[in-house]
Amino acid sequence: MLLTVSTTHQPATDLGYLLHKHPDRVQEFRQSFGTVTVFYPEATTERCTAALMLDVDPVRLARSQARNAPDFSLAQYVNDRSYAASSLLGVAMADVFSTARSGRCASRQELADSAIPLEIVVPTLPCRGGADIAHRLFAPLGWAVEAEPVPLDEAFAEWGASRYVRLRLTGVVRLADALNQLHVLLPVLDESKHYWQGPDEVDKLLRSGVGWLGSHPEATLITRRYLGRRSGLTRTALARLAELGDEVEEAVEPPEDEDVSQPEEKRVPLNIQRHEAVHQVLLEVGARTVIDLGCGPGQFLDRLVKTPAFTRVAGSDVSTRSLQYAARRLRLDRMSERQAERVELFQSALTYEDDRLAGFDAAVLMEVVEHVDPPRLEALERVVFGAAGPGAVIVTTPNAEYNVLYEGLAGMRHPDHRFEWTREEFAEWSGRVAGTYGYQVDLRGIGDLDETLGAPTQLAIFTRKEGNDD
Repeated sequence: MLLTVSTTHQPATDLGYLLHKHPDRVQEFRQSFGTVTVFYPEATTERCTAALMLDVDPVRLARSQARNAPDFSLAQYVNDRSYAASSLLGVAMADVFSTARSGRCASRQELADSAIPLEIVVPTLPCRGGADIAHRLFAPLGWAVEAEPVPLDEAFAEWGASRYVRLRLTGVVRLADALNQLHVLLPVLDESKHYWQGPDEVDKLLRSGVGWLGSHPEATLITRRYLGRRSGLTRTALARLAELGDEVEEAVEPPEDEDVSQPEEKRVPLNIQRHEAVHQVLLEVGARTVIDLGCGPGQFLDRLVKTPAFTRVAGSDVSTRSLQYAARRLRLDRMSERQAERVELFQSALTYEDDRLAGFDAAVLMEVVEHVDPPRLEALERVVFGAAGPGAVIVTTPNAEYNVLYEGLAGMRHPDHRFEWTREEFAEWSGRVAGTYGYQVDLRGIGDLDETLGAPTQLAIFTRKEGNDD
């Protein structure tokens, strides 16, 4: 198996620092299923390529699987694993480039944090679903994708294509993100893992998927395939992705069958319903200038920017990484000068006063307050409702009562949530804040309504009372 990573960032040999593998050395790393060799076919200041070659020992692999594999046929010893990229390559790459995947580089940290021009080539990749599935998985991540089907036999064109493709990805991407995406998506394309999967696989998936998996349009497909269609693990993973773009309710009854030739028909995810509801409220209150507080990777910002009624759109977040993703999603570097003047992204903590947060018709706190430690909530209230003081504030947060309807969900909807309010608790908080800062509040629900438990998401619309414009 072979995988190459190239860059034309200059000096290109800095790739060696990022990968923590010196271009002048050939290094070998022993794995339980074979040997990994890392070398550099080219290393100049203009272009540098690192190659990872995995030499699989099929006998050692079969023996290591003996306790878990019910099939002891010849297929365990005679197969394509020595030649075609698979989950084994993903495992080897994750181990050999573990520091690079973490984004750490003491000598070039600024470069490690930056998106650089990359070209990744996997000459032979099993791809269940054909070239189309490769485009569906990689293109939303900002890659230009070339997935060329490999013919069964070049001498007999009428036999058609095999299940393999030659994959070439090009783009301007942070190296750590690229490696983590490959770690997840190589076994997803192959859809055949070659080691036992336990509950820690969910943690591996979420760690590698930070910043991109939750907002990926094929997140459910990726999760199911990565976890080998094990429904229990899939439900757990989707529940933990709940506030990152995919939703808990999608994990309740995952479909048994999957047609990879066409995008899945599925219900509207709760996060999309939230976006639509908040967008509609902003139009209802007549907002012209809007700031998304805690904007994350910019999903909702993208909708705001595409709405001509909003003449000024801003996004703030405490995470610089999230703001980088948002800038890429919005394609700020490709906007016309006139369009770019409408949009602003900046780093800010919502518990500290910041003049840049003021001067907007409306502010959005979508699934943000539950990530704040309760002792710091008063500081957030003072900053947003007091110092910034927009004409309207739209807040959404989970309804804790609704959680019992989510199969496989224990505790809160996301591990980073510091609390989740019942409807009574949210109403009490909303009323207190409105009274303190001169607003009136309207409470609503978003999502499928349960007669007893209410809606999955709670919505509060704060509008400033007349005579309280100071």
